[in-house]
Amino acid sequence: MSQRLRAAILVTGVLGLGLVGHAVEHGGGPDGVRGHGRWSALTPEDRAAFADARIAGLHAGLKLNADQEKLWPPVEAALRDMVKLRQQRREAMRDRPKMSDDAPAALRAMADATTARGEALRKLADASQPLYASLDEGQKRRAMILARPMGGHRHDGWHHRRDDEHGPGGGDR
Repeated sequence: MSQRLRAAILVTGVLGLGLVGHAVEHGGGPDGVRGHGRWSALTPEDRAAFADARIAGLHAGLKLNADQEKLWPPVEAALRDMVKLRQQRREAMRDRPKMSDDAPAALRAMADATTARGEALRKLADASQPLYASLDEGQKRRAMILARPMGGHRHDGWHHRRDDEHGPGGGDR
């Protein structure tokens, strides 16, 4: 796989995975406990405002030229669709059976959510490909930096990366 293709996939994936952020997704507060703290207290309006701010920040940080601006609307629409999907998923999680109550139904619900997320990621990848192809190296670098704090499902966001300073495997700080 070429380095350019890997970078395109990485940027698209990071943008898609991290749109709303780890703390909002998992409800973890500053103390790292799920369901407690300021993040779990966010209203749907708060989450929408944060999503709007992240999308606007990405857009502003890319400093798109006039031709690139024409390619932005489908990317923004795909990002907003992912925000809607995430909100729907949060609502569905409240309504789905607990694993201990009906394991097969809970597994089906998780499979459906995973399929929907995959379809949304594919839509984002398709929408972002023309824009990504038009970005210069500086814009690609900024996209990676702007998107990294939004990611973190695997605790590998920019503030968690120990190998940036210490090589693979981290090390003492």
